[in-house]
Amino acid sequence: MRLLLSAAFVALATAPAMADEIRIAHIHDMTGALEAYAAQSQIGLMMGLEYATEGTMQVEGNDLVVTEYDSQLRPDLGRALLAQAFGDDGADIAVGPTSSGVALAMLPVAEEYERILLVEPAVADSITGADWNRYIFRTGRNSSQDAISNAIALGQEGVVIATLAQDYAFGRDGIAAFREALEGTPARLVHEEYAPTDTTDFTAAAERIFNALQEHEGDRRLFVIWAGGNNPMSRIQAMDPGRFGIQMATGGNILPAMVSYRDFPGMEGATYYYYEIPQNPVNQWFVEQHMERYGTPPDFFTAGGMAAGIAIVEALRASGGSTDAEDLITAMEGMHFETPKGEMWFRAEDHQAMQSMYHFRIAIHDGVEWAVPELVREITPDMMDIPIRNQ
Repeated sequence: MRLLLSAAFVALATAPAMADEIRIAHIHDMTGALEAYAAQSQIGLMMGLEYATEGTMQVEGNDLVVTEYDSQLRPDLGRALLAQAFGDDGADIAVGPTSSGVALAMLPVAEEYERILLVEPAVADSITGADWNRYIFRTGRNSSQDAISNAIALGQEGVVIATLAQDYAFGRDGIAAFREALEGTPARLVHEEYAPTDTTDFTAAAERIFNALQEHEGDRRLFVIWAGGNNPMSRIQAMDPGRFGIQMATGGNILPAMVSYRDFPGMEGATYYYYEIPQNPVNQWFVEQHMERYGTPPDFFTAGGMAAGIAIVEALRASGGSTDAEDLITAMEGMHFETPKGEMWFRAEDHQAMQSMYHFRIAIHDGVEWAVPELVREITPDMMDIPIRNQ
């Protein structure tokens, strides 16, 4: 187990206390297949706190102190670390984690300690659905938002779709939501395939998918939901699905992963964020500052982390600086706040952040090492009937 104090706050830990502290625990999967996502989330969280406090890192005269914990993709460790953060380390609010499996293990701890867990970026619907409790809020998109936006992008007349996803909560929740969303479109879902997260040979799965799609006439698509390493898209593309009239489809991803999307010009899907798409003052600051500090544009999970940081500050302001969970719940239910994606708000029924998604078409730009998801249209919250799954 690693416990790291964010470098940005080392000075606060060593300097004489000039104000009360609000302690924020950031528990995320810094080790393992999702470590790139975790690193982005941490950078974004710190930038969000900075932006929302105009650089003071204070709310109502209280210093914001962030401590990082590494959950290592282990649900048991994530649960133990959250209990440590709340019980031993005096955390007032927690943020994270990266993995849906880890998040599900952490939810009961927030309820036990009666403190807020702001989930970012774990996606599974069950986090704000069947396993939800009133101390859980989420700025990250959920599986239904992913699925419905992709169904809007792909669900056209004459389209037949097979799916491939990871065999755990993220993948199965995602496909369940996608299946449900497609029922309201002219497209048909004809086959589902699941594979372990550590799969490296997709030959058998691809052959089953190809055979299933060949039984149906129409515009054949293979829609892939995959997070972390071993993404199967390029491996399956190497098997030449085009000879069966099959095109690949998927949602957005981090920029390093989108290098492989260059093999799929014209591919369509829906994404959570791409730095050139949203046009608003928050995103303008975010892109400029990230480029200046890191030499790269902000990415998928950096934007999510920033949204979480902004939400925390706005909630604390609305509560008058109180970290009491009841005060924060009152402040956060229905709360609107500006993010790099534009306006979000927490739905009162399940505390899921309502937010736009983006229908894209892949293009190849000279001098850009990754494929560019060019905007086809913004899919606004009113265009997505996101189910309330905790009732």
